[in-house]
Amino acid sequence: MPKPSYDNLYEVACLRKGGSDVVESLLPTIATKDHLSGLGSDRYLAEFTRKVFQSGFVWRIVNNKWPKFEEAFWEFDVERLLMMPDDMLERKARDPAIIRNFSKVKTVRENAMMIDDTERREQKPYGEFIAGWPSDDVVGLWLYLRKHGSRLGGNTGPFALRTLGVDTFLFTQDVEGFLRSHGIVDGGRTSQRALKAAQA
Repeated sequence: MPKPSYDNLYEVACLRKGGSDVVESLLPTIATKDHLSGLGSDRYLAEFTRKVFQSGFVWRIVNNKWPKFEEAFWEFDVERLLMMPDDMLERKARDPAIIRNFSKVKTVRENAMMIDDTERREQKPYGEFIAGWPSDDVVGLWLYLRKHGSRLGGNTGPFALRTLGVDTFLFTQDVEGFLRSHGIVDGGRTSQRALKAAQA
C-alpha cells in the first residue's frame, strides 16, 4: 500500500471535522524557539508534573487543584525543590489539597534533579536545551525524557512538550492504528525503529 501524502490526510481530516477552519482551530500552537528558550526551568517542571498527575487520571481534577500544586511546590522552583528533605516530601504526599499519590509526588524532586543535571551537563538553561533540540528528531527528545526523567515515558513526555509549545506529534492509538494499517509501523510501538518510522 502506498504511503499516504500529507495533503490527502489533511483533506480527510477536513471532511471528517467540518472544514479547514475547524481543523486549523484544533491544531496546537507551536511556540517560537525564543519563547521556549525564555521559559524558566520552573515552567518545564510544572508541566512535566501536571502531565504525570494527569496520566491515568481525570485531567479536570488535576487542573482544578493546580493552584494548590503551585503553592505546595513553591511554584516549582528547581533549586528549592532540590533541597527538600525526604520527610517534607512525604508530608506533601499526604496533603489533601493536592492529589495524594506518593509515587507521583516523588517525581517532582526527581524531575527537578533531571532538569538541574541537564543544565549542568549542557551548561545552558533548560529552556535553551529544549529549544535547541533538532526539530527532525523529536522522538530523540521523547527518549531523553523517558531515560533521564521520572514517569515521562509513553505519551506523558510528548503531551507535556506539546502543551509547552514544542512542535511534536503524539503517538496516540489512532495514530498508531493508521500507521500500522499503512505498513509504516510494525512491531512494538515504543521501539526506536517504530518511533523513527512514525516521525519520518
